Amino acid sequence: MRDRVTASDPGLLRLAAGSRTAGSIALTLVVLTALRAPVAHLVAGAIASMAATFAIREKLRAQQAVTLALGLPVALASVSLAALLNTHVVGGDLFFVVLMFCAVYSRRFGDRGNALGLIGFQIYFMSLFVGATLSVLPRLYLVIAVAFGCSALMRFVIVHETPAGILERLREAFRVRLAQLVSAQLELLDAGPDDVDKALEAVRERTARLHETALMIQGRLEEGTTDASVARLVQRRIAGAEIAAERLGLLILGARSSERADTLTLHLPGAPAPAGVQLPVREQSTDTLRRDLQALRLLVLRPVGLHTGTAMAHVRNRLLGYREEENLPPAPVAVQDVFRGLGEAARAVLGLRVALGGPQDESDDTPATTRSREELDAEDASIEGSEESEREKEQPPTGLRRPTTRAAVQVALGSSLAIVGGEFLSAQRWYWAVLTCWIVFINTSSTGEILVKGYRRLLGTVLGVVAGIVLAGLVGPHTWPALALVLVFVFLMFYTAPLSYTLMSFFVTAALGLLYTLLHTYSLSVLVLRIEETALGAACGIIAAAVVLPVHTDRRTNELLGTVLHRLSDVTGRAIEQLSGGSQTDLLDLARDLDQALADLRSAVQPLTHPITPLRSRRNTAQYLLALLETCAYHARSLAATAELLPTHPSIAADPRLRQACRRITHNIAVLAAHIADRGSTEEIETGPSIASLLDSGKVPGVPRYGRITDRVLRHLQRLDEAVVGLARPLRVPRATPKR
Repeated sequence: MRDRVTASDPGLLRLAAGSRTAGSIALTLVVLTALRAPVAHLVAGAIASMAATFAIREKLRAQQAVTLALGLPVALASVSLAALLNTHVVGGDLFFVVLMFCAVYSRRFGDRGNALGLIGFQIYFMSLFVGATLSVLPRLYLVIAVAFGCSALMRFVIVHETPAGILERLREAFRVRLAQLVSAQLELLDAGPDDVDKALEAVRERTARLHETALMIQGRLEEGTTDASVARLVQRRIAGAEIAAERLGLLILGARSSERADTLTLHLPGAPAPAGVQLPVREQSTDTLRRDLQALRLLVLRPVGLHTGTAMAHVRNRLLGYREEENLPPAPVAVQDVFRGLGEAARAVLGLRVALGGPQDESDDTPATTRSREELDAEDASIEGSEESEREKEQPPTGLRRPTTRAAVQVALGSSLAIVGGEFLSAQRWYWAVLTCWIVFINTSSTGEILVKGYRRLLGTVLGVVAGIVLAGLVGPHTWPALALVLVFVFLMFYTAPLSYTLMSFFVTAALGLLYTLLHTYSLSVLVLRIEETALGAACGIIAAAVVLPVHTDRRTNELLGTVLHRLSDVTGRAIEQLSGGSQTDLLDLARDLDQALADLRSAVQPLTHPITPLRSRRNTAQYLLALLETCAYHARSLAATAELLPTHPSIAADPRLRQACRRITHNIAVLAAHIADRGSTEEIETGPSIASLLDSGKVPGVPRYGRITDRVLRHLQRLDEAVVGLARPLRVPRATPKR
């Protein structure tokens, strides 16, 4: 059960966020109740406590403390201005618009600016919700001070989180998700012809979840480790385990098929298994393979540092022995490849355990295990002696092209429309439309993203209104049961927020229905008005995004696609340069930059791939394009990881002829990027002979056919070449006729 929770919530980040916020609100309510605060002030304290808790996003505790301390005067100034402008309708509305502009614009100053902007807006909204006036201002000061104090106590004492602790839990989640992926691969091996597509979908899903966890670890390495060399060591071990696990799944898929398994199959949602599915068969080699996949899963799940005699050492030695050709069992070539993949996966797991658990007992090592340890030690030494490379940083846009400035202008116009429309719907609760308009602009970058977010918020609001009607009838005027349910909904709101925006909106609206009950303003008409105001706010946000400085989804995705292609070219070119004998660089950092750019593109493409989109053909094209890019990224990561092993791995050495093979790949990526930037480009994709034949054409007498580069490097290059050429069709880039 612990492993299931760990895998479903990597780092327990969602659990901590929900517990911290709900606990802060509960503590605030207890203190205010002891001070005999009225119900309206209890509600104000709950909203202020929630704002003070969720707005802060910095990773270091010292930075969090400074932001929280600065947030208190911002909150006091916001509630003071709200009370002062309470009787000035026009002046209050104008200030609200200016406040939202400043709150959005402050995002350009990083996490602290974003947090202070959120606190200022939310406290002003709270003042409108509870009807703050000058006469109650001193008591509201006390309420806000109590809320911020309880938030600090919950954050820094009760729910105590450190960057190192979060990183440790993320690494534990990676371990569990890796074991789950091996389990799915075992099911793929055993699946019958009717179940193979379902098993393949499970492998695809768990591969994506493992990659997601690796990215989360990457984002926490700088703060969670003691120095840069430790961070690079963990980064390399995580990348190695991820690549080995993904490759193992591909090899198992190839063993199940009479055709060559394409890497694209592991990345394209809904893609069927290759034709000619064979196995499962009951023979000695496949029975051994099933046993060893279960052994690999057990090796992954065994906690680091847990000593249980020689049994695990025997399992580890057997799996690592498959890295030696003489230890491979008699079997078809495709099945032997799976055993080789098992050996490499076991080596990656060994490296992960050594990196995370320190020195291990080596008394039962076989020669194959000793060789693997020596390779890992040599890699560790090269990491400690290397210097972190300086990467080029892109210049951010300025003026109205800056995303924060553009969003601030858009939200100011949208909120102005929402205020006018909201006043026509209700002179007392017009601010709900403004809140929705504000929220749909959070973490969105294009008109399509705002449209999808507005739709999800409206759907969640409608469902939440239904739940609010039922709960208000059940709870009635009972204060403490209602507040207890509000706390539960707040916890669920933050726990589900990263998973589903619709669910989050549902819990928010259900909680608001209970708050209305506590304020004795509950009625069916009020909740229906909530739906109307939400729809109005979403519409105003969409109109503002579409009219004022619009960033259409196509433009946004093209920009991100160009970034992905440039980083793909950078990783591939530098990896091949290093494999060809060139200078060394920090390739894994470049590979993770590529992964992050691809994650940004995947998020931006959601409006095109959303299930409700009417453009089915366009959705299929977008999914296919993403799958091809993920395939390219996988092979680029693998090349980068192999190039990182070059100084220490005895079977890998530089081969200058690889530069010739890579030239066509980087040229084609540049052609794709040029067409994305300028549709009028006339450059064409080059096609031609395979990568292996390109190397053969430059063969020197007395030099082995492939130099000393392993077959795996050639396979990655060939698959990357094919995937890059495959991108030409969805992007409508012409291909050159190959020369004879």
